[in-house]
Amino acid sequence: MESKRSKYVLIALTVFCVLLIGLTSIHDEWLTPLRTGVGYFLIPVQSGVNAVGSAIYDEIIDYTKLHDALNENKEMKEIITQLTEENTRLQAEEFELKRLRQLYSLDQDYSQYTKVGARVIANDSSNWFQIFRIDKGSKDGIAPDMNVVAGGGLVGIVTDVGANYATVRSIIDDSSRVSGMAMQSGNSCIVAGDLTLFKEGRLRITNVLKESDVKDGDKIVTSNISSVFLPGILVGYASGITNDTNNVTKSGYLIPAAKFDSLQEVLVITKLKADMMKEEDSSTEETAPQETNSSETETSESASQ
Repeated sequence: MESKRSKYVLIALTVFCVLLIGLTSIHDEWLTPLRTGVGYFLIPVQSGVNAVGSAIYDEIIDYTKLHDALNENKEMKEIITQLTEENTRLQAEEFELKRLRQLYSLDQDYSQYTKVGARVIANDSSNWFQIFRIDKGSKDGIAPDMNVVAGGGLVGIVTDVGANYATVRSIIDDSSRVSGMAMQSGNSCIVAGDLTLFKEGRLRITNVLKESDVKDGDKIVTSNISSVFLPGILVGYASGITNDTNNVTKSGYLIPAAKFDSLQEVLVITKLKADMMKEEDSSTEETAPQETNSSETETSESASQ
């Protein structure tokens, strides 16, 4: 049985080999129609497959490019945001440096007075810093009636003090009155606060004697006769001085030296006018006995002669 099966397998292999030899010996003219027929069906299919493959490849490339572009755009936005924040920070530092330089210059202008620097931490509901609060108080040596300066001139006066804060009433407040004088002529005047008028950037000057030589552009400073304001602090500049209807006095306007729409740092002068007046009185009392003794000596000498 095994011998028979082996014989059949051998015959089958022999026939298969003969067929292969026959096929390889067939002339191309016999195979050409077969190739043509096969190609007729396969080439369109292959073209379609190639087209679909190319389209898919292009879509993949486009998606990749879009993804890369979106990533680059995100990175650029982050860089722009960082640069914008950096630019804003630098501008803020530049403005702060400018303000601090102004305060330093102001400190030098009034070097005869000791001062404490402070930051504005709150103000009233208006935009003009009519009443505002600073971050220094009694523990820093701040007391009521101390003068406050900033931005080139007088800002106001301390009205209330806590341990670590103080309240300041500015000279633009309706209730504010500052005894002033023209630096050039020494003529006296009153600078009156007026919030409505200050919306035009001005305050009111009153009580100027008609004979006074106060002109537009004159510097107005605090006078010696003020009970709370130290002398010689710049308040602002005279403007629009005209004769009053009573034909006795003049009045006009004052352009404040300080900028009340952007107060951030101020200087508090720790010298009180009341203390200064006491020192002056004491100095006068000490001088008087010396003059009396001198007169008595002269009288004695005359008598002896």
